Amino acid sequence: MNSDSLVIIPTYNEKENIQAIITAVMDIAAHQFDVLIVDDNSPDGTARLVEEMIARHPGRVNILKRAGKQGLGTAYIAGFKWALDHGYEYIIEMDADFSHPVGKLPDLQAACAAGGADVSVGSRYISGVNVVNWPMGRMLMSYYASAYVRLVTGMQVRDATAGYVCYRREVLQSINLDAIQFKGYAFQIEMKFTAHRMGFKIKEVPIVFVNRVLGTSKMNSSIFFEALWGVIKLRWDSIFNKSRFVRQTLPPRITA
Repeated sequence: MNSDSLVIIPTYNEKENIQAIITAVMDIAAHQFDVLIVDDNSPDGTARLVEEMIARHPGRVNILKRAGKQGLGTAYIAGFKWALDHGYEYIIEMDADFSHPVGKLPDLQAACAAGGADVSVGSRYISGVNVVNWPMGRMLMSYYASAYVRLVTGMQVRDATAGYVCYRREVLQSINLDAIQFKGYAFQIEMKFTAHRMGFKIKEVPIVFVNRVLGTSKMNSSIFFEALWGVIKLRWDSIFNKSRFVRQTLPPRITA
């Protein structure tokens, strides 16, 4: 551990992007970030390329290898637990395909470290619609999905499905990560809604989202419908199963 901030990047067949995205994070001058790759046994050799980067950046680049493709949500949960075990104060989710602007990492971290937020969201929709190279249908689906989430949950986050997110350590410690239900993109909504219901402050940081150039998108219709029905379930649980939205008791911090 060389930094107080960790970027978690889940991967499945990202050989075209993985070394370039790690290099981009390593090159940020404004704030130092460590990286954890959570790889689901990519058959294209992604893990081997990560190991080359570990040799170049010992202590700053790490890999968590999993037995197979188990879903985005479980990858992040595994990464969150690893980050907490290793003492990080700020834990950031980011995609491997450069759709999330690497240069915005310091802004996301600063929103939590100095800007009063507990959770900061790299938002495509907080200042208009800032999406590049998406088909119109997918852009409309994403935009109105976030509007749907606001309507059903009452959570006033413009980009509820965003996957570029920074959490303060206390947030992830307070959430029962083993109780998170969803594995696909509904996971992103569930994490934000859970933090919101626990009283944590969420702040959106404007970004420009650029559709991937290399590699293959993992989005499919089943992921979309999981999110559609998952939002209703989250709202139901917030009314009739309130115990899951109570903060866990945190262990005392040990300081030197």
